[in-house]
Amino acid sequence: MATTRGQSAPAKPGDHGELPGQVVLVLQGGGALGAFQVGVYQAMHEAGIEPDWVIGTSIGAINGAIIAGNRVEHRLERLTAFWETVRTDAPGSNRWWPGAGSAMLNLGIFMHGVPGFFAPNPQVWWGLHAPLGVEQASYYDTAALRTTLVGLVDFERLKTRQVRLSLGAVGVAHGKMRYFDSRDTELGLDHIMASGALPPAFPAVRIDGEPYWDGGIYSNTPVEAVLDDNPRRDSVIFAVQMWNPSGPEPESLLQVLGRQKEIQYASRAESHLRRQDQIHRLRHVIRELTRRLPDKARDDPHTRELESFGCATRMHLVNLLAPRIEGEDLNRDIDFTSAGVRARREAGYAATRRVIEQQPWRREGAPLDGIIVHDAVPEVSPRAG
Repeated sequence: MATTRGQSAPAKPGDHGELPGQVVLVLQGGGALGAFQVGVYQAMHEAGIEPDWVIGTSIGAINGAIIAGNRVEHRLERLTAFWETVRTDAPGSNRWWPGAGSAMLNLGIFMHGVPGFFAPNPQVWWGLHAPLGVEQASYYDTAALRTTLVGLVDFERLKTRQVRLSLGAVGVAHGKMRYFDSRDTELGLDHIMASGALPPAFPAVRIDGEPYWDGGIYSNTPVEAVLDDNPRRDSVIFAVQMWNPSGPEPESLLQVLGRQKEIQYASRAESHLRRQDQIHRLRHVIRELTRRLPDKARDDPHTRELESFGCATRMHLVNLLAPRIEGEDLNRDIDFTSAGVRARREAGYAATRRVIEQQPWRREGAPLDGIIVHDAVPEVSPRAG
């Protein structure tokens, strides 16, 4: 699997040229960390790079639905409106508790929820053993999010499929990952809600009679959806990841819990890519071998069937990994403070601008390379505040 780290020649912002294939925006789950994705899209939007296909899980499903479910000229303002709606700042928080991870702010969210997003579910007072049903058995109620999304997503526009949208969720009963895809299914509010239904905080959402939870508990790396797609197409994939699979050794119990969360939600992204790289390389090998056969052998029906497993598609995968914010803690994924949201949005914007200036998709890979990975490494770790 070919990998580069910003080796391409710089270019002026907005002068990115024709991208070699469809533009795919892949958005991981991560709660408040999803503000990083807003900065990513902002940089793409300003450079005139709009996605042909958006794939999202959890908060990525919410951001993705707002992008796909709006006209180009309205997308950024409605993403901003969502993050303004869910902002939670306690009085005096910027003065007394600068940065992310304030214990008091976290406590306030645990007790009261997040405006426009979720609120405590009074039914949990019946106790952990109360048979509430899968659609009520959760610490919080997400009715507020439904109201928020109705005002920010144009569901009629989603039906036009001008931008393809795929949302990841996992079946509660069968435990299998499913991507609800606007190419095959008419997507609505329930599909977005299901993709963000992270248990036990949020309740399952029923679709076609089956309850679904947040796809992040099965695989928080929705890039697999584009790599497994059929028919295959040349693509430039902006894979936005908020959880760092690598990190220093933890020294305290809180650090252990934080590191465990990072590893869990990074969701084996690297192993997925290694497997996909092997598959795509074999497809290129099949194509090369069949091209070398005599015409008579290639015309054989059995050979044609085998040849169909080969392809020449090439995918440039740009990994945009969110940096750690100075001062963040275990609960950084519920840091909906103005300072935290701003710092992560700015980090996403800066990282994506650098990638667009470098234009790594112009790099020529080896003949058998099906996936070329470009790691966009953050230059600095910003501070919230």
